Amino acid sequence: MLNWMRKRLDKDEGFTLIELMVVVLIIAILIAIAIPSFLGFRRNAQDRSAQSDVRNVLLAEQAYYTEWEAYSTTEADLQTIEPSIRLETAIADGVVASTGTDSVCLTRQSESGNDFSVFMGETSGILYGKTDLSTCPADTAAPTTHSPDGWQ
Repeated sequence: MLNWMRKRLDKDEGFTLIELMVVVLIIAILIAIAIPSFLGFRRNAQDRSAQSDVRNVLLAEQAYYTEWEAYSTTEADLQTIEPSIRLETAIADGVVASTGTDSVCLTRQSESGNDFSVFMGETSGILYGKTDLSTCPADTAAPTTHSPDGWQ
């Protein structure tokens, strides 16, 4: 038995070219399946981050309106409620807030390129959408938007 094992170990045999090619093919198939899934997860996470930014500013705007009966687009005013809020002038950089008569529009572009907006008006209520609302429409002329399910 030991002689047989010793003879087997002494041989200088390796893998054949076909065996190596099969292993490389299997790895390539696994990579082809994994990469699109990863990119989809990444895009989804980027969109959720932008939506979260808009919702945080919306909550701060609601709290500010409750206190002073007006909406604010000033970062300093909203930071008194939520210190982590950052307002920007371009939607690609962060949340853009604009106000109308008794209404506020918040827009944020995710890193994947999708725009997410919230329009909150006194008569229209809260409307969510996937459009750029960096200029706030009148409260009576609410934009065509989706429910929060449209964000998903």
